[in-house]
Amino acid sequence: MSTVATAPPAPPTPVRPADRAPTLARLTEVELRKLVDTRAGRWLLITIGVIAAAIVTVQLFVVPDERQTFTAFFTPSLLPVGLLLPVVGILSITAEWSQRTALTTYALVPRRERVVVAKLAAVVLAALVSVLVSLAVAAAGTLLSGATGGAGSWQFAWSLLLHAAVLQVVNVLLGAAFGLLLLNPPLAIVSYLVLPTIWSVLAAMVTALRGPAGWLDTSVTMEPLFGPDVTAGQWGRMAVSWLVWVVVPLVAGLLRTVRREVS
Repeated sequence: MSTVATAPPAPPTPVRPADRAPTLARLTEVELRKLVDTRAGRWLLITIGVIAAAIVTVQLFVVPDERQTFTAFFTPSLLPVGLLLPVVGILSITAEWSQRTALTTYALVPRRERVVVAKLAAVVLAALVSVLVSLAVAAAGTLLSGATGGAGSWQFAWSLLLHAAVLQVVNVLLGAAFGLLLLNPPLAIVSYLVLPTIWSVLAAMVTALRGPAGWLDTSVTMEPLFGPDVTAGQWGRMAVSWLVWVVVPLVAGLLRTVRREVS
């Protein structure tokens, strides 16, 4: 009677680091790199910095000396930067579809929601960096003002810094929401620029819309963020407008991205 020798089971193959799913931090790092790797994204970020510096430079020549303060330099730079930041969000969110890299990206990271979260984290970090840029150019303007005979006052309400961060983060998420919902850069940019403007114009022309506009028009609800004091009622109005213009499109866009066929 013969016996059949059986080979011992092969030891399990160790999982190499390259075979593991990338962490969220790693994905966010990749998305941050994408913001500056593309020509459009790189020049858009450069433009944001140049505009902030240009506004401070103009103020040094046109604003009366006694009004050339750190706060006076900081606050005006927030508005044009906030107008361009949503475009950064749109370009980041729609990059996989506009550059036809969705098949590769979602093959490497099958859980698409992780890619979306990484993109959102990257643009939020970019928004916070833009606030630091505004602080830097305001500081430079204050130093130049003091050296050229202006007020050069450093008095600053630190609550304004928090408001600026909230303002820019919401602005960039607003653009990301349009991009995620539409997944088409030109359409998302045009929609972001046109739809809120149409709503503001209609609210100004139609009396019946002025009441709802106080809750739904982000240009109205977010205006208090340019000052140091915001009341609880104003925060409530902002929250309602963010729910309509940011949260709902983000959720709907995430569902669309997860379910969309990649071809």
